[in-house]
Formats: sequence, C-alpha cells, structure tokens
Amino acid sequence: MAQARRRAQRGFTLIELVVASAIMAMALGMLYRALGASANNIARVEEYQRAAVLADSLLAQAETIPVHGWNEMGKSAEFTWRVQTQPFATTVADLNAPQLQQVELQVTWPGGGELRLQTLRPQRKPAPGGGGR
Repeated sequence: MAQARRRAQRGFTLIELVVASAIMAMALGMLYRALGASANNIARVEEYQRAAVLADSLLAQAETIPVHGWNEMGKSAEFTWRVQTQPFATTVADLNAPQLQQVELQVTWPGGGELRLQTLRPQRKPAPGGGGR
C-alpha cells in the first residue's frame, strides 16, 4: 500500500525542474533581447526623424540659390549640419531655362548617425546691373 501511495504522489524530478528552469531562462533572455533591440530602434528612428525635419527646414529656406552658391554649416541642438552647392551641368540649350545648382545637405548627430540629401534647386537670376544677391 505504501508503494501505491508513492506512485500516486509522484511529481517532477529534480532533473525535470532544472531543464524546465533552463528553458524558461533562455526564453526570457530572448524576450529581453528582442525588447531591448526594439527600444534601440525606436530611439534611432526618432533621431533620424528629427534630422529629416531639420534638413527639410533648411531646404525650405532656399527656394532659389544665389549665383555664388550656398556653402554654410551650423549646429542645432545636438545636430551638426552642412550645406554645399555647385552648378549642375546640363545639356539644355534653352537660354530661358534657369541654371540649376546641385544641393548637398548633410546632417550628423552623436552616436554616428548621419543623413545625406541631394537635390536640385534653380539658381537665382542676378539682379539687373550685376548685383549678386
């Protein structure tokens, strides 16, 4: 009768508990890594978005580029930006077509983040009388 009770009360062995604990620890470790990676990605996306807004606001300042070009750099919060232009070579022979300037904009931030944009903007026509503005 004592043997029958032992078999009825049989539970997990120590080995089974150790294996179950190890499996649970590995699953929790993988979950922790996945959540940590997601939090890092969210922070990177937020920095990139803020850099894109800064770049957009810088480009909005220049509907046209002066004849002498636009070369400037600066800092806004933790972002460092630099704008450089150069004449864009084209084969268009129409004298009424505006000259184009190739605009290169670079925004960097701590941690190695970088955003580079390139676009074309029309060159501002010189004022009558040879004024450069």
